[in-house]
Amino acid sequence: MSAPLRATCHCGAVELEVRLAEGGLATARRCDCSFCRRRGSVAVSAPQEGLRVVKGAGNLTLYQWGTRTAQHWFCRTCGIYTHHRRRSNPQEYGVNAACLDGVNPRDLDPVPWTDGVNHSSDR
Repeated sequence: MSAPLRATCHCGAVELEVRLAEGGLATARRCDCSFCRRRGSVAVSAPQEGLRVVKGAGNLTLYQWGTRTAQHWFCRTCGIYTHHRRRSNPQEYGVNAACLDGVNPRDLDPVPWTDGVNHSSDR
C-alpha cells in the first residue's frame, strides 16, 4: 500500500486517512451506473484496511439502493461524497479523488469508465 493520504469533505467535518491500493492514483476510474453517472466523481481504489475515518464518523451519512452491496458515504453537513464500498469488490473502497489533499481529478485524465449499467451482480 501507499503512504497515507489525507482526504476531507468540503466543510472539513469529515477527515479520512487513505492508503491507496497498488497502482495509486492510476487506479482512478468512473462508473456509468445510474447513481455514479449522476454523481460524476472520479474514484481511486483503497483496500478495506487502507481507509480510516480520522474525524467525523458521526457526520457521515450512508446511501444504498438496489442490491445494497455498495455503500456510499457523504458528509451530512456539506453533502460531499467521500468514499464508497464497492459493489464490484466489497473488500475495496472507492475514494473520491477530489477529496484527497493535493489531487486535482483533471490531472488524472483520461480516466477510464467502468460498465456499471451492465454489472454482473444485477443479472
